[in-house]
Amino acid sequence: MGGAYTIFGRSFPSHQLALATIGLMGLLIAPNPFAKKEESKIDFKASSPEEEKFIKDYIKKHATEAK
Repeated sequence: MGGAYTIFGRSFPSHQLALATIGLMGLLIAPNPFAKKEESKIDFKASSPEEEKFIKDYIKKHATEAK
């Protein structure tokens, strides 16, 4: 088999270093599945309080239907 690398006085075969590198990159790049997801907010500009209430009710109604 190929040569080995000596790191901190220990001998490591090259395939172990390759697997460790792949595993470390996978852990660093993969997203955290336990992270909290922020709820998305929609910014809108209403010209009157009635229009703002209508838009909020509409979004609330259709957001629950989509789920």
